[in-house]
Amino acid sequence: MFEHLKKLFAGPPQAMPPRRATAPAMTAAVEGGTVFLRRDAVFNRQGQLAGHLFRTGDTLSATARQTDSALLAALNASPEAWNAGLAFVPLSSASLDLAAVDELRSANLVLLLDLAPVARGAPDTALGDRIEALRQRGIAIALFRQPKHPSFSEIIHLADYGAIDVAATEPSLIRDFSAAFRAGRHDQPAGLFAAGIETIDEYRLCHLWHFDYFHGSFAAQTLQHAEETATDPHKMQLLHVLRLVQSDAETAEIAAALRQDPPLAFRILRYLNSPLLGLDHRVESLSQALTILGRQRLMRWLAVLLFSVREPAVGDWLLIESALTRGRLMELLGDRVLPGQPADALFLTGIFSCLEQLLRRPLTELLDEIPLAEDVRAALLRGDGPYASLLTLVEAAEAFDHARIAYCANALAVPADVVNRALLAATAWASEVSEHWD
Repeated sequence: MFEHLKKLFAGPPQAMPPRRATAPAMTAAVEGGTVFLRRDAVFNRQGQLAGHLFRTGDTLSATARQTDSALLAALNASPEAWNAGLAFVPLSSASLDLAAVDELRSANLVLLLDLAPVARGAPDTALGDRIEALRQRGIAIALFRQPKHPSFSEIIHLADYGAIDVAATEPSLIRDFSAAFRAGRHDQPAGLFAAGIETIDEYRLCHLWHFDYFHGSFAAQTLQHAEETATDPHKMQLLHVLRLVQSDAETAEIAAALRQDPPLAFRILRYLNSPLLGLDHRVESLSQALTILGRQRLMRWLAVLLFSVREPAVGDWLLIESALTRGRLMELLGDRVLPGQPADALFLTGIFSCLEQLLRRPLTELLDEIPLAEDVRAALLRGDGPYASLLTLVEAAEAFDHARIAYCANALAVPADVVNRALLAATAWASEVSEHWD
């Protein structure tokens, strides 16, 4: 079962694949000991981004315990960042005695357990005690459906969540598992986690049968607002304001453009006054925002708002998170790789790399409407210039192309642990921004 789950979590990336590949193709094996993190989006029943599933790249020679150890070490290296939202961490039950498990932050943490094989089919009598001890620390436990395992019937009653590998399970068994798990909880809260959902039909089935959290490549197929987004008048007006800000138009002209779209002006001011910016003074007008933030910083937050979607669906959240994470990751890694380069330009490079998917128009055409710095345009349009290699690394990290991540990180002299910490911090930041979206 665990081998199948390893394949499940190594499945098709949820995030959008890189639009270009400036680095050469790589066939060499990833160097020993190099571990990069991947985070997959997890959605709730309302179709909102609820958290992430974290894992590492698996190697053929690694045991489940070795893979788990590497994952736990990477997460514990950034205790302040990785579980800002719900964090789902897949582990083998055989790894629960690792010291690193006791070092995990318990807040918002759900361990997705796969029951390890036991000798001669005997139940693991100590496993229940270990699970109860973890739950006493505030760690939630999700148990994958393994009805043939001798410990399953005992342990499932201790689990906070029932989990199922959707792609490997018949629809009737998904229904039966949901009904049985919920019926067996009595007065206890019952939660259900659907992993590896590949199609919209599978997602709808799990939603119908009361699952609470949804993970898998299905999310990229659910961008329901493609046509609406491409013709959204608010976004067209926001592009106009972006062009005015970047082209050094007079403040009065920018304010006049915003007065043509009062809801947009309101959203901009509300966003600028959110705790995310940590400003000392309340921003009452766009003129004041220009004075306090400066045009480049204002440009940054206008770009963030460009990715907002009214009543976003699952696919919209995926695109939003992709753009925000790319921008923040460019900024964080750029501080090390490109010292002295403007952080806002790096941020815009990352976030605008998703602009074509958002507006369904050629990127060349879109960037012709916004006078960006030449280094930003070079990275986005031609894959060259000082930002290009870093953007390639960021895109590889999102798509979880492990060999390409290793190649790009090595070329930029960035250790794996630095990439991992930056990815976790960027993920936490993007989640925080998303909370202020409405």
